Amino acid sequence: METKSGFVAMIGRPNVGKSTLINKIVGQKVVITSNKPQTTRKKIRAIYTENRGQIIFTDTPGFNKPKNKLGEFMRNETGTGIADVDVICYVIEPSDFVGESESQIIELLKSASAKVILVINKADTVKKDVLFPVIEKFTELVNPEAVVPVSARTGNNVDELINVIFDLLDEGPLFYDEDEVTDQPIKVIAAEIIREKALHALSMEIPHGIAVVIEKFKERETDKGIITDIEAVIYCERDSHKGIIIGKNGQMLKKIGSNARYELERELDCKVNLQLWVKVNRDWRNSSLDLKNFGFTPGE
Repeated sequence: METKSGFVAMIGRPNVGKSTLINKIVGQKVVITSNKPQTTRKKIRAIYTENRGQIIFTDTPGFNKPKNKLGEFMRNETGTGIADVDVICYVIEPSDFVGESESQIIELLKSASAKVILVINKADTVKKDVLFPVIEKFTELVNPEAVVPVSARTGNNVDELINVIFDLLDEGPLFYDEDEVTDQPIKVIAAEIIREKALHALSMEIPHGIAVVIEKFKERETDKGIITDIEAVIYCERDSHKGIIIGKNGQMLKKIGSNARYELERELDCKVNLQLWVKVNRDWRNSSLDLKNFGFTPGE
């Protein structure tokens, strides 16, 4: 049987569930998630392989108005993320309201050459009569190849979305080995896991201003098995934020580290010795040099 393969971009406003949907499709966490905007900052590829072929998903940052150079980088990541793909999954929530960001996404889709699937996430949270005007309005605006209501949280109708995507793809080879689920290096994944745990633990205003850099990542053999030593720095923009991240008697940093260590050990399948530090780097989100040093390089 000939296999199909292709590249599929996920696009939508922040917090519509793009990352959760990709993780549900792949069957494991590839992209970090949280209820805070700007969780996804870079294009991340997730790879789904089965007997019909291979789908390479690109998770893009939530489409929003840039407020600094990091925001401009993220907007560029979204734009380049839908270039040269075969299919675009435009993910929305079950609401027929069209705001500024939604209008800009629709304009972006009009200039795209890829086929578009309208994916209505969180469809399980509303009644069917609420969905009909949403489908009608966005079908008129986007003219998609298909409309698929899903629930990324429960997995409801996700199989149908996969079926629709395969129907739209052409025959082609596998681009990645069958057991690969992402193109991200393990050090990048480790940094993202630490950042995710910080996002979950910290208040709303701080996560936008943090970045995580892995300073050391090394495996070593012991008489009790392999241990991976990881040293990472959480960068923030203000001294007051540093104090909050560390917490009273270091309790907040300990909580972040403990939660991150647990997930890293599951990911790496070995014991992890995790050391975290917090440093202040004022206004790094507006510094081209800092953005490059932190891995936010346009065009990658």
